[in-house]
Amino acid sequence: MSYSSKIIESAVEALSSLPSIGKKSAMRLAIHLASDSFDKKEKLIAALTSMTNDLKICNQCYSFSDTAVCSICENPTRDRSTICVVETIRDLIAIEDTGSYRGLYHVLGGVISPLEGIGPEQLEIDTLITRVDELEAKEIVMALSPTIDGETTIFYINRLLESKDVNITTIARGVSFGGDLEYADEFTLGRSIKARLPYQQRQIL
Repeated sequence: MSYSSKIIESAVEALSSLPSIGKKSAMRLAIHLASDSFDKKEKLIAALTSMTNDLKICNQCYSFSDTAVCSICENPTRDRSTICVVETIRDLIAIEDTGSYRGLYHVLGGVISPLEGIGPEQLEIDTLITRVDELEAKEIVMALSPTIDGETTIFYINRLLESKDVNITTIARGVSFGGDLEYADEFTLGRSIKARLPYQQRQIL
């Protein structure tokens, strides 16, 4: 792909480095931005600058936040006896968009994956156990993607919580095995959250 402008070429290279954006899509975006009004470009620049300089990680659930504690963790109307454990912030957003869950969240930052060299110590598992104690949580909803690594992570966390007075549940099988939560439609994901099962019962099933 040849360019008449090094500036446009640089913009295309930057945009195409983003997930799911190929060179042609990046070119369309770059041309659109170059041809659009100054105000729109200024808003985009301001948003990206703010993400770089001001965006924080919540020190309780490890999601994105504007302050030290995110708006979900600070919300007094949320059910503080229930914690939904997710792999990524994208999964948190997907579940929140369903409107089917009103408890708190905890972002692990991944799942246990020996093949990729990811162990429990590299995830926010110890902080989850601490939160369970501090909040005196009654239910932990394991909303991890239904993969072998996801199942391994659920099993590991369940073993750590066995001695505590807390129920471990998992989302129903509306999300197919091997699938990612972020790609499930809102209706299916919402139904899976509402129809969650006790972990031990699901193992029997």
